[in-house]
Amino acid sequence: PGWLLSPAGRPYLDSILHKNQRRVFGLLERPALPPALAVPTVTYKLFLAGRSGVGKTALVAWLGGTPAPLAHHETLGIEATTLFWPAKPRGSGRPVLFQLHLWD
Repeated sequence: PGWLLSPAGRPYLDSILHKNQRRVFGLLERPALPPALAVPTVTYKLFLAGRSGVGKTALVAWLGGTPAPLAHHETLGIEATTLFWPAKPRGSGRPVLFQLHLWD
């Protein structure tokens, strides 16, 4: 669980942070990693559905490291957010970079 904060995982974490805040990536962007740290990217598309006002947008904001909206505003249509998360799966000697497309 603490791999991301270890010396081996820190370069991967630094690639997704900017001024200690999670960087917001566009649909076609990805973190820049040196060739020595290149890892496979695993892509998932997550669709969040539910009743109005239950916190879907706040959850996406929290996962993305951005402040949650203070007032409730209904999301019109679909809001897509792309975030990256480096991880080292148990039993694997190599880290992977998860690319999560969150559809809210």
